Amino acid sequence: MKFATEEELAGHHAATVRGAIEGIIGGLAISLPATWYANRKWAYFRRLPPHLKALGIVLVVAPCYAIQAERRGVEFDKSTWTGAGKAELEREERLEEAKWSSLDNKAKLKEWAMRNQYKIILGSWAASMCVAGAIVMRNRYQSTPQKVVQARMWAQGLTIGVLIAAGILTQTQRSQSHENRSVDHSWAHILEEQEKEEKERELRLRDLARAGKTPAAASSS
Repeated sequence: MKFATEEELAGHHAATVRGAIEGIIGGLAISLPATWYANRKWAYFRRLPPHLKALGIVLVVAPCYAIQAERRGVEFDKSTWTGAGKAELEREERLEEAKWSSLDNKAKLKEWAMRNQYKIILGSWAASMCVAGAIVMRNRYQSTPQKVVQARMWAQGLTIGVLIAAGILTQTQRSQSHENRSVDHSWAHILEEQEKEEKERELRLRDLARAGKTPAAASSS
């Protein structure tokens, strides 16, 4: 088992912080112009309280911050992989790519939804909140707080529907995994890679030893 060194921990922290900064900048680059445009374009958006406008910005920045920070951290971890563990992880990645290539479009869509279900849930909530808000805000006979509450109720209802669909997909995937489950032999592949590395190391040492003996024999003769 390989333990992380102080340098690796510091590098991982720096990569995560860099990703967080990139995510915040990217989220602000999207949300601030969108807020400015909505504030200039629609009168009902201008009537919204400032804290609700700020909430809209946070709903864009927070996911960008979290996703990019995690992404940079994972990239740094991959850059530190070495030896048999790296070979096994690369082999698993190739198998995943081959499996993905063999799927049809419907299966790819289902697989993508399973891998990104939390992003879909969060995105659907934000999108439904925007759509419901755009529809509800056209009602001239309600006050702004009433419109906000009604838009939130619509968004919550739509999000519950997405959660139910995600639960059905998760249960289906678990059933399929249980039926087609296979034994994990990754430890065996790692042992094979370690044996190969050990044999290659021994061969290199033998070559170096022979190379050292040859000049010595030539000088003695």
